[in-house]
Amino acid sequence: MAEKDCCCPTHKHTPRSPELKRDVSRRINRAIGQLNGIRQMVEEDRYCGDVLTQLAAVESAVKAISREVMRDHLETCVVERIQAGDTEVTAEVMDLFKKFM
Repeated sequence: MAEKDCCCPTHKHTPRSPELKRDVSRRINRAIGQLNGIRQMVEEDRYCGDVLTQLAAVESAVKAISREVMRDHLETCVVERIQAGDTEVTAEVMDLFKKFM
């Protein structure tokens, strides 16, 4: 992947492997299905504790997606930028970590 294809702030296009796309898409579809199920539970006046349990499961699923995308970002874009001499990328990474902690 050339630097111009990296996901740095000045470039919005990031090529991703077919495996990552497939995995992330599958996980997102699963989370959407869980959210639709939660909507149905609320509409059916299901027990709050059960709804909250399902919400926690969706939150966990979304965090897992974030970790996977973050891992890919670190292994590709961040490595490439550091190899190109752009050590300011560490500030971006720290800002991203703050969003997920």
